[in-house]
This record gives sequence, structure tokens and C-alpha cells, in this order.
Amino acid sequence: MKFYRIYIELTNVCGLSCSFCPTKALPSKEMDLDFFEAVIEQAKAYTKEIACHVVGDPLTQSNLHAYLDIIHRHGLKAMLTTSGYFLKKHSYDTLFHPCVKQINISLNAFNKNDTSLNFEQYIKPVLALCEAKLEREEEIFINLRVWNLDEMMSERTFNETLFSKLSETFDTSLSLDKVYEERPKSIRLASKILVHFDNYFEWPSLKNKNYGHGSCQGLQSHIAILASGKVVPCCLDCDGIIELGDLHENSMETILNAQRTISIIDGFKKGKAVEELCQKCSYKERFNTTKDI
Repeated sequence: MKFYRIYIELTNVCGLSCSFCPTKALPSKEMDLDFFEAVIEQAKAYTKEIACHVVGDPLTQSNLHAYLDIIHRHGLKAMLTTSGYFLKKHSYDTLFHPCVKQINISLNAFNKNDTSLNFEQYIKPVLALCEAKLEREEEIFINLRVWNLDEMMSERTFNETLFSKLSETFDTSLSLDKVYEERPKSIRLASKILVHFDNYFEWPSLKNKNYGHGSCQGLQSHIAILASGKVVPCCLDCDGIIELGDLHENSMETILNAQRTISIIDGFKKGKAVEELCQKCSYKERFNTTKDI
């Protein structure tokens, strides 16, 4: 069993309260370095890439460099996903660590938080990171995420301000109307710097309506390990509803070969969501052209 990447949550603390994210149900937790290395030691048999988040922001960790050193020592690549609020906590030597393949910055985090920062104060470190990447000729990818597109164009005002700033900084022309009309996946701003677009999505919850069956990338392209050590099928199960096992108690091999895990995999192969949370997840519709209800 191999995965494109494994999500390992360094911490479930993100430092913000974005309206498009679920309210954290679990107590605040960070994965200590010794346990993290033990997890990486097992994970490298199943993947070559570690995404250092589930709901927490890895940049809230003052010792982020130590986690990245561990990933690098075991020959793996890392992906960092952040709100951008904590960029100034870290040196560029950390952010451009040799193991880091990609940094994703969720720009809509500014739009959906009450903060004392104004837009210019927020965006300045983000653009400085992009400038440093180009000046240092780093091979890393930087994805500036704008995952707030919807049919109502509810974030039009913010996006206009953002697009104007990006157009000015990168000497390019970003047309908001064209983006809403054509829905490109991404637009290149500079070498390996992209603005990446997507729609709002609904997080899976047992309180959601039932969306029926279908297939999913969980346990196919990836799995996730929460800061607590719990293993879950996908990166959207941030509260560990579908706990496949705990790495404090069992090996990853044992967990991935457990009956619950196998049942989920076999179900998705047949287009069937065997877990209640999966049935109440609308995100899987992105992977299905037809749906069996």
C-alpha cells in the first residue's frame, strides 16, 4: 500500500478562527519530536511526501525547523500549508528548508478573521516570501490559495483588492470577472509561484445531510495522522471520527491492515461509503461522476 502523501498534524492549533473551517472539537495538542520521528520512520515505507497539517498551522510551531530536519533526515519531502499570519516567526532558512517542496498560503484567512492587521500588513510578509524565493532562486513552489469562489461571488470585494495587489506586485493582469467565468485551476504569477483557485467546500460532519455513496481519495492517495497519534482515512477527518488506530498503541502496518481499514477501501472500490461520516461528506462528489444514493 502506497500513498501520494501522508498528512501528519504537527499541531491542531491554527491560531485563528476562520469561518470556513470547522470548530475544533479536540483539545489542543502538538506532536512531540520523538513521537514525530517514530511516525516518520514508519511513514517512509508508504510515501515520499509529508503534508505537515490537518487543521493546525505548522507555522505556529516555534521549533518547525526541528520537524523539517527529521523529515529531511529520512529522505522525504514536506508540504507546508499556512494562513500566512505566522510567516514572520520563521527565518527563510526554515521556510526554504531543503526538504520543503511546496508552501500553500490560504489568503482567504485574512478575509474571514477579525484581526488588528490591515490588508497591507497581512499581505506584506506573504509577498516578501515570494520575493525572497525568486531572489534566492529557490526551487520550491508557492501556491497562493484563493479557495473562496462561489456562485454568489460573495467574496468579490476582497478578491478585487487581492487581485489588484497581486497584479501590481507581479506585473501581470488578473481579471476577477474572467476568473469567475472561466474558473481556471491556477494562474502563474512568476517562476513556481501560482495563485490557486477553488470553491468553498463543506467539511464532513455527522450533522450534515446524507449525500449517499461514492468513491474517495481517502486511503487511496493519502491518509492522515492527527497530532494525538490517531490515524484517519482522510485529511478532512480532523476530529478523528473514523479512528483506524492509534500509533501510540499499534504500528502503521497493523492499522492499515485492520478490518475497518480494509472495509473502507473495498467499499470505495465498489462506489460505496461504508462509514457514516463518509456518507455525510459532500467533498467526495468531486471524485464521482455518478452517485448511488
